[in-house]
Amino acid sequence: MTTLVRGRGGRRRTPLASLSLLSLLSLPLLTVLLAGCGIRSTQVPTDFGPAPSRVPCALSGQDITTQSSRGIPVQVFLICSGQLVTVDRSVRIPDGTAEGARRVLVAQGLLDELAETPSTPEQQAGYTTDVRGGMTVSGPRPKDPEAALRLSTPPQDLTSAALAQIICTFSDSAAAQDDGSVILGGPDATPLRSYECPTDVRANPTTKSPPSTKVAGA
Repeated sequence: MTTLVRGRGGRRRTPLASLSLLSLLSLPLLTVLLAGCGIRSTQVPTDFGPAPSRVPCALSGQDITTQSSRGIPVQVFLICSGQLVTVDRSVRIPDGTAEGARRVLVAQGLLDELAETPSTPEQQAGYTTDVRGGMTVSGPRPKDPEAALRLSTPPQDLTSAALAQIICTFSDSAAAQDDGSVILGGPDATPLRSYECPTDVRANPTTKSPPSTKVAGA
């Protein structure tokens, strides 16, 4: 039996049964409309894949600790998201080392750390290095300034990113002069140059080479 519902004033309203039937009939139509709009109905949560496991260029305290061993704490510049980013390292310097020899040992230790393949956590965070292994650094020749360093590879033969990594790492260490500049040359008679590490080089090491000036009398 169909039940009629009367409202105020005796007006006749739609039967309850008709309302139920109308709701049932409208469901397929709604599904079709949603499909036409590119929306698929679903009864289970949609899986959008796992969340990113690591924030780019971000290392946890545990990751940083595992990269530091006993020695003098230092920082080296690696490449991450197209920029130079510091990571913690350490170098070993024998006690009682003279200042001149100490500068060279620090520079070699930093160079070795730059050439090391980043750890697994660092790689997962997006860190890379453009410095290749096997490169060595020596102190000044007889006519060179006291603070001069000479690489086994001519600086002009390095990629822009590798040179930026080296200069910026050296400039922030005991291998640099008091003003943070780095006097660097190669193994041959190429004149020494004084390099700097400005902000724009740190931000774009692959396109911005460290600015340099020729060292007078060298």
